[in-house]
Order: sequence, then structure tokens, then C-alpha cells
Amino acid sequence: MNALGMIECQNIPKGIEAADSMLKAADVSLLTAQAVCAGKYIVLISGDVAAVSAAIEAGATTCGAGLIDKLVIPSIHPQVLSAVVACSDVPQPKALGIMESFSLCVAIKIADAAVKTADISLIEIRLGRGLGGKAFVVFTGDVSACEAAVRAAEATEGAQGLLAQSVVIPAPNMALIRSIY
Repeated sequence: MNALGMIECQNIPKGIEAADSMLKAADVSLLTAQAVCAGKYIVLISGDVAAVSAAIEAGATTCGAGLIDKLVIPSIHPQVLSAVVACSDVPQPKALGIMESFSLCVAIKIADAAVKTADISLIEIRLGRGLGGKAFVVFTGDVSACEAAVRAAEATEGAQGLLAQSVVIPAPNMALIRSIY
């Protein structure tokens, strides 16, 4: 897999129709297609950059005015995929970084930028499940790496105005760590 693509549609029927059009438009792999909070529907696909781009355009066209956001990330960092399905192999935690966004697509973008910029380990990227349409990213590393990751995320193109809050917790309590993992 070279690229990751995602659409975020504001309604479920059009989202499902968009997923079908995406899979018919190009040779891509479906990673997930699901309803998320606030009645949205997301579709994540992977494949080579040209195929993912073509599929995303087909999905966006099908969603029409119901399209909330879309993305294509060439050379997606492998940790992003693991964190989206909450199957990350995370080392003993150091500091914790947590970033919240109003856009599910932006959460993927900022997680990819963060892990490509700083020596962090992504723990989870939660996309709108039980969050009222928001998303959040949780990661660990030393304090300076977590702070650098947050700065990189805040500077990510398209993230301005869509990040709700970011914090770095230098020495998280172990009970908190256990609740997150």
C-alpha cells in the first residue's frame, strides 16, 4: 500500500453508495466503511496513489453536497493504519499527547504529520465513534517529542480551525494509562 484515502459523508445512504462507487472506480482495498457518530459515514481505502485518487474523486462526486471532507495521503506512515483500528504495539508509555479535531479526515492528517515529524508511537486514532462527530489521536513519546508532534499537527495544511484541543501530559498516572490501553 502506498496511499490512504478517506471520505467523510454527512449521511449514511450516500456514504454507502459512495463506497460502492469508489470500489468500482479503481483497484483499491477497502479498509473500513462504517457509520460514525452524528450520522456520518466514512470510507477508508488504500492502494497506489493514482488508484486511491481516482476512487476518492468518484466517492466525492457520489456524495455530492453531502461530502464533509476527503483526503489522499501518499506514503502513509504504517503506524497510522494500526492506530485507526486500535491495534498499535505501544512501548512503555512516557509522556502522552492527545489531540482532538472536529473533522475525522483531519485526525488522520494530523496523526500522519505527527508520527512523521517526531519520535512518537501512535496509540489510537478514534474516528467519531461515540464522540458526537469529533475524532481524537493519542500518542506517547518523551515530552519534547510529544510537543513537537503537536506543533507539527497544528501546522498541517487544512488543520487550522479544525483542531479542538491538544495537550501533552508529561508523567501520566498509571491508572490513566491502563484505562487508555
